[in-house]
Amino acid sequence: MSSVAEKLAKKSGRRPSVGKQVRLKLVYIDFWSAVKLSFLIALCLGIVTIVATFLVFTVLNGTGIFEKVDALYADIAGSSADLASVLSIGNVMGFAVVVAILNTVVITALGAVYAVLYNLSVKITGGLLVGFTNN
Repeated sequence: MSSVAEKLAKKSGRRPSVGKQVRLKLVYIDFWSAVKLSFLIALCLGIVTIVATFLVFTVLNGTGIFEKVDALYADIAGSSADLASVLSIGNVMGFAVVVAILNTVVITALGAVYAVLYNLSVKITGGLLVGFTNN
């Protein structure tokens, strides 16, 4: 009768089998899938843009940077510009939302253009060779 240790020794003595490797060519990217994926990526980047803008504004406003810049402008130009009214939280966040929407439209359109360009270039180049393994 063999013990558990002997069974484990027999199992560890075997060589691990090498996984099967497959090489495939990427010859087509679905247009609507590329558009949907680029839209989701653009939407995530838009949310990150809005949150980052809010955080940076909050930190700069909390540390008093805007007041110091306003005082520096008053020293240089000779008149105060009241930077606080120009850079209010509403104006800054409105600008961030507009930038996020424009970025979403542009990134989605670029994803569609890249998919079309890839599908056209595959006819010339033959596609992208991709390797897979089952490890």
